[in-house]
Amino acid sequence: MSVISIVLLIILGIFLLLVEFFIIPGINVAGIGGVLLIIGGIFMTYQLHGPVTGTYVLAGSLILTLIILYFALRSSTWKKLMLHTEIDGKVNTIEKNEIKPGDKGYALTRLAPIGRVQIKDIDAEGKSIAGFIDENTEVIVVKITGSQIIVKPKNKS
Repeated sequence: MSVISIVLLIILGIFLLLVEFFIIPGINVAGIGGVLLIIGGIFMTYQLHGPVTGTYVLAGSLILTLIILYFALRSSTWKKLMLHTEIDGKVNTIEKNEIKPGDKGYALTRLAPIGRVQIKDIDAEGKSIAGFIDENTEVIVVKITGSQIIVKPKNKS
């Protein structure tokens, strides 16, 4: 096996290690295969071309791996692949005294057990304490916890 073939094996091993680090994290076939290719390439160099060439390939593999990891782990390397959008959504908050326990409204969506309710013309997230509530069913506010309104069907006691 020529030195070029061995170098290609080592480069393929380093590539598989990068795939393991950045694309499919965890210990899997790519990481194990990458390590085996690198070790196999270095071992074959020692076997076929002697200890001097083997040592050069070992040192070159270590230096090449460190250089590639340095450039791969720099923060500016991945900026071109990152999304640059901002999330402008917000969590609906319920103002104090806006909705009170005992207020009436109706379910905009099916509450199973969470869905949308409309109380006093305010759309908010509602949670049923009595199982599922069908859409357009009248509900009564039982309690308010943060941004969620706990409701029960109006006809149920």
